[in-house]
Amino acid sequence: MSYSYQKYGALSQGSPSMRRALTRFNIDVPLLFLVSLVLILGLFILYSASSQSVETTFKQIIRILFGLLIMWLIALASPITLKRWTPVIFLFGLFLLALVPFFGVEVNGAKRWLGTPSVRFQPSEIMKLALPMMVAWLLAGARLPLQFKHLFMGLIVIGIPTYLIYSEPDLGTSLLVALSGLILLFLAGLRWWIIILTAIAMAISVWAILEYRLLPEYQMKRIETFLSSDSKDLKNALWQSRQSEIAIGSGGVYGKGYLQGTQSQHGFLPEAETDFIFALVGEEFGLAGALILLMLYLLILFRGLLIATSAKDTYSRLLAGTLSVIFIVYVCINMLMVSGMLPVVGLPLPMISFGGTSVVTILASFGILMSIQTHKKLI
Repeated sequence: MSYSYQKYGALSQGSPSMRRALTRFNIDVPLLFLVSLVLILGLFILYSASSQSVETTFKQIIRILFGLLIMWLIALASPITLKRWTPVIFLFGLFLLALVPFFGVEVNGAKRWLGTPSVRFQPSEIMKLALPMMVAWLLAGARLPLQFKHLFMGLIVIGIPTYLIYSEPDLGTSLLVALSGLILLFLAGLRWWIIILTAIAMAISVWAILEYRLLPEYQMKRIETFLSSDSKDLKNALWQSRQSEIAIGSGGVYGKGYLQGTQSQHGFLPEAETDFIFALVGEEFGLAGALILLMLYLLILFRGLLIATSAKDTYSRLLAGTLSVIFIVYVCINMLMVSGMLPVVGLPLPMISFGGTSVVTILASFGILMSIQTHKKLI
C-alpha cells in the first residue's frame, strides 16, 4: 500500500530531471497543458466553422505558433523585468493608439487597425495587457485600502486609453480595457462606499445613455434590438442572434455531431469562424461539449488564481489576478452574447475564434502568468 502511494506521488510530481528542464525553460506545466487542450480543440472547431477550410485552419496554426513563441519569450523574463519595462510598454501602446486616427486602416467605417489592408493588427489588443500592467505598477507600493491619490491616478491611466479606443470607434473593446483596469483597482482594495457609489454612478450613466441616445445609431440599435424581444427585423440587427440561438438550441444535449451542423455548415450562421463560433460548439457538440469547454476555461482561471495567490510581490499578485479574471470575463461575455443574453459586441471566444491579434494577446497574458510562477524564487 505504501509502495503504491509513493509511486503515485512520484509520478504526479514528475521526475527531478523533468522538473529541472521545465524550470530552465520557465514553463508552468498545468497552465500549458490546459491551454494546449483548448488550442487543439479550437483548431478542430475552426475547421468545421470554416466549412472545412484547410487554408483558414493552417493560418490559425501559424498564428498560434507565433503566440506560443511570444508566450515563452515573456515567460523567460522575470516579473522584475516586466515591472521595469511596464511604463515603456504602456506609453508605446498609447503612441500606437494615437496613430490610429491618422494612419489607421479603415474597415466598415471604423479605423481600428494599423498596417495594410491585408496585414494589420489592433493596437487596442496591446492595451489589454499594457493597461493592467501599468495600473499594477502604479499601485505596487500603495497602502491598503487605496488612498484617494492612488485611486485618482489609476482612473486617469484607465481613462486615457479607454477614450482613444472608444473614439476609433470601438465601444466594446474600450469597455473591456476599462474593465480590466477597474478589476485591478477592486483587487487592490477599495473601500465599500467607493464601490457602492461607483455602482450607482454606472446605473445612472446607463439610464442616461438609453434615455438620451448618447451612443452612435448603430450601437443604440443593437441595444434596442436586444431589449425588444418581439422585434420582427430578422434580416438586420436580430439575424445574428436569432441564427445563433437556433444553432445552440438545435444541438440538444449531445449535439448533431462533428461537421454535421446545419446552421453553421450551410451558411445560415454569420461570423461562424469568429465571434459566433460558440454557436457551432452548441450545435455540433451540444450542451455536453459546451460544458466541457467551459470547464477547461474555468480550470485555466483556477490555475491563474493559484499563481496570483502564491506570488511574492504586490505587482505580480495584482497583475496575475487581473489577467485571470479578465480572461474568464471575455469567455462569459462571448458566450452570453452568442446565447442572446447580451447585446452583440465584437468579442471573439478566446483561443477558439479565428484571429491573429486576439490569440497572441491571450497567449502573451499566459506568458506573464508563467513568468510570475516560475520566477518566484528570484523575487
